[in-house]
Amino acid sequence: MRLSRYFLPVLKETPSEAQIVSHRYMLRAGMIKQSSAGIYSWLPLGFKVLRKLEDIVHQEQVRAGHIPMLMPTLQSADLWRESGRYDGYGDEMLRMQDRHGRDMLFSPTAEEMFTDVFRSHVRSYKDLPLTLYQIQWKFRDEVRPRFGVMRGREFFMKDGYNFDLTKEDALHAYNRHLVSYLRTYERMGLQAIPMRADSGPIGGDYTHEFLVLADTGESEVFYDSDITDLKFGDRAIDYDNVDECKAVLDEFTSRYARTDETHDEAVFADVPEERRRTARGIEVGQIFYFGTQYSEKLGATVQTPDGANVPVHMGSHGIGVSRLLGAIIEASHDEKGIIWPEGVTPFHVGIVNLKQGDEQADAACESLEKSFEALGLEPLYDDRKERAGGKFATMDLIGLPWRITVGPRGLKNGVVEVTCRRTGESEELPPEEAIAKIAAIYAEL
Repeated sequence: MRLSRYFLPVLKETPSEAQIVSHRYMLRAGMIKQSSAGIYSWLPLGFKVLRKLEDIVHQEQVRAGHIPMLMPTLQSADLWRESGRYDGYGDEMLRMQDRHGRDMLFSPTAEEMFTDVFRSHVRSYKDLPLTLYQIQWKFRDEVRPRFGVMRGREFFMKDGYNFDLTKEDALHAYNRHLVSYLRTYERMGLQAIPMRADSGPIGGDYTHEFLVLADTGESEVFYDSDITDLKFGDRAIDYDNVDECKAVLDEFTSRYARTDETHDEAVFADVPEERRRTARGIEVGQIFYFGTQYSEKLGATVQTPDGANVPVHMGSHGIGVSRLLGAIIEASHDEKGIIWPEGVTPFHVGIVNLKQGDEQADAACESLEKSFEALGLEPLYDDRKERAGGKFATMDLIGLPWRITVGPRGLKNGVVEVTCRRTGESEELPPEEAIAKIAAIYAEL
């Protein structure tokens, strides 16, 4: 992609309504535009990152054996009356009527819808276990939407639902989701800590939130600092192996880590004082086990081997995909702009031409562009007739992890400059070595 042809409406000034870093940089980098309170249009750069995150979530869900599908955003109120949640959910639910006077709602979550699909088609224990999920837009009518995509009213979310014959099977599904979430967040360059949490209106006996530590987090969190040393890495996990999945859960949840709703000062006091930490955290996902809470009310039953009909055990598992953009920026930025981790960057490398119109410089940039594209990488070539300072400022703001700078002086010596956005370190390399260096970095992901 060439910047002269791309739609990237960057702003030099910070909009007055932006209170936190991620909101400021998403607006300034031309990623989003507010449509109304808590609702945003996703412009090309923001949409590109959103799709990258969605792809990673899909890949890790499918790897764990979960099956994607898609539900409507509008739901019938009748299902919610069956579960008993329609009147109790509160003002966050956007209610409406269609032209026939039927009560409808814009989906804030989808337990009822998935349970209805299940009860309509599954009758036997032989069809279990089963986990279905979607990535779809949701709406919750926040009283005070703020902080951009971090606390908007409309948001893009992965929600999955497991259906199992027994509690033991459902808890394995819980553990399986925890493992898949650890892999998902690490691929995005995030450390998301699983913390014991409150179940809220969804309900459930077992629940963990995944929180990214950040000063702007909405939750106060208490944790043992040892947990920040844990990494899932590239270990191989058999998602059908109950013991392997349970071992990962034990490893990542045995140390104290709780949100303010479930914090227990007496238990926290048992953590060695030098390891006790209090901070703020951004919630980017949550997993629940809630047993037969919905299956009993909605009649989601299966026949057991002895012919009895029993309600299935269920869990719900969410990832805030749109919110993740804000969380990544809050965790990875500096005074110049965003610093995207390689796994989610909208473009793999930026190419800056210091003298647009110079025959040699133009040819070198075009050659770099074609070479990266041939390797399956996406470069963003700044071919605008702008000053070098302005080009560098744009690249720093939008946060591409690697930049190659091309100018007549360097080309005379047979080199281009390769700069790492995170460290600011630069080195001069022949163009073919610069290409090989960038390609090797992404080959490891």
